[in-house]
Amino acid sequence: MSATAETVPASAPWEIREATAEDWPAIWEILEPVIRAGETFTWDPDTTEVQARDKWFKTAPGQTFVAVGTGGSDGMVLGTGELHPNQGGGGSHVANAGYMVRAGYGGRGVARALCAYSLQAARDAGFRAMQFNAVVESNVRAVAAWQGMGFEILGTIPEAFNHPRLGYVGLHVMYRRL
Repeated sequence: MSATAETVPASAPWEIREATAEDWPAIWEILEPVIRAGETFTWDPDTTEVQARDKWFKTAPGQTFVAVGTGGSDGMVLGTGELHPNQGGGGSHVANAGYMVRAGYGGRGVARALCAYSLQAARDAGFRAMQFNAVVESNVRAVAAWQGMGFEILGTIPEAFNHPRLGYVGLHVMYRRL
């Protein structure tokens, strides 16, 4: 599956597809600096590569996907995302997802395209909604992007994230129906 024309301009310099095992080294190049920085994800900054791979790669009904450059960045993995049920059992009809973009490619629409892809993949898998459990409130670009994709902030957990530079900041719970 690829993102639709309504969600990503036809001229977007990437394609989005399911990730393969061969994509892992490029995915790790993206994940590692984001994890180590500790500014936007709630992962332990000391997460090992093996732990990250086990956590990021999803199996059915989940999925891991990549945005692969075309044109000038032909073949380079520009970003990655993962999609899975937010909860088990009676909560398994709500999806959860996460996205990371290669350093230097932020602000170009890659994360929004990954989100659009995951929203369609979630619909196709029968999910009824998507929820982000922990959007760091100081990550204002992500908050604005997800609001632009139809997510609303249901609530903010005060001081739930210890940002390495800003100290304690809130975590937003964001939601949208599919």
